[in-house]
Amino acid sequence: MWFDEGAFYQIYPLGFCGAERENDFGEIRHRLGLIEAEIPRLKELGVKAVMFNPLFESERHGYDTIDFFKVDRRLGTNEELKNLVAAFHAAGIRVVLDGVFHHTGRAFAPFREVLQKREDTDYRFWFNIDFYADSPYHDGLNYDNWEGHAELVRLRLENCDLQNYLMDAVRYWIREFGIDGLRLDVSYSLPVWFLEMLRRTVRELKEDFFLVGEVIHIGNSMERISPERLNSVTNYECYKGLVSAFNCDNLFEIEHSLTRLFSNQPWSLYTGKNLLSFADNHDVPRVATALRDGRKMLALYTVLFTMPGIPCLYYGSEYGARGDKGDADVHLRPAMSEIDRSANPELYERLKKLYRIRGEHRALAYGCYEKRTLQNKFFCFRREGCGETLFTAANIGESDCTVYADGGEGVDLLTGESYALGEIRLKPFEAKIILKT
Repeated sequence: MWFDEGAFYQIYPLGFCGAERENDFGEIRHRLGLIEAEIPRLKELGVKAVMFNPLFESERHGYDTIDFFKVDRRLGTNEELKNLVAAFHAAGIRVVLDGVFHHTGRAFAPFREVLQKREDTDYRFWFNIDFYADSPYHDGLNYDNWEGHAELVRLRLENCDLQNYLMDAVRYWIREFGIDGLRLDVSYSLPVWFLEMLRRTVRELKEDFFLVGEVIHIGNSMERISPERLNSVTNYECYKGLVSAFNCDNLFEIEHSLTRLFSNQPWSLYTGKNLLSFADNHDVPRVATALRDGRKMLALYTVLFTMPGIPCLYYGSEYGARGDKGDADVHLRPAMSEIDRSANPELYERLKKLYRIRGEHRALAYGCYEKRTLQNKFFCFRREGCGETLFTAANIGESDCTVYADGGEGVDLLTGESYALGEIRLKPFEAKIILKT
């Protein structure tokens, strides 16, 4: 499918556009044009799909939605979002939105009505309400929330009227904006039957609609990927394995996860499936901050874009943007205008090549994975399928090394140089992607 065959680019719209941290519910600010202005660059970079974090009306960060049918006024209007999606489509780039179906903000109109009318409104059945307790906001009632955050009101998805409301919202997003997929926030807390309902809903309008679920522990999420549920889930295991392995000079960490998840061993968990892969996102430290030795950055991204999975680049990280989880994660979500685009030209050029290679070679989308050579500071793996064989070799040490891949010859897709696959020489912090000839 289309989502298997290219690489994604993630944008946190409220941060990217420099929106206010708090919604004052005043006049509309027309900021979506700041994203549209980047489309030519993203096309040149090689992006095949953009994945937006929440952009519907909310109180603060987007995950506290209060209106599922209206674009956040800090960003623009529904018509402007429609035009933005059309502009991406004209550039050959698909658009995936963030679906937040587990909880809402306290200003969500049905919840406000519960606070006002208590037992005298049927909206009380949209939430898990305890009228004999009190909330941290002293509402005279209490309610289930998301993981102890009282500002995020958990939805009672078993309610049929609520189900109809949410599915109507999804149909509206597809029909009105023409979106191509959804990222499902905290999908690990969404019941499987809800995922199946959502799949049936989107299939009515788009057979190839992409559904990817946010999960933290992928070991217990295999059953969620199926034709009747999700296409993919987020690969936090390999995210953590990549950063840790490159920081600790212990490539056994990431290779162990790749074999455990994707090899042809009978006990591998996700063989033949593509999980959404990343080096950073809106919830974790920027990789330029997390990685202790920046000289390893090119090798890390080379591994990310060629290992099994759907690679996704977080906005600004193509320039080596830095950011930690300070100030309620605001450091992770700066305005694009604040990012220094001249900071790391070598990284940007490498990512252009990686986007191109990932899109041109189907073995990277559908091929099998096999470890070839592994030491603490260098390793090599093979991707084979669709009539081609590729090898990724990476060295994160300060000394030259020689890596065995296979017999025969190959050409490095990054440089065009030819190599004997039985003896690939790598300089310090160098990585190669070699197509067997």
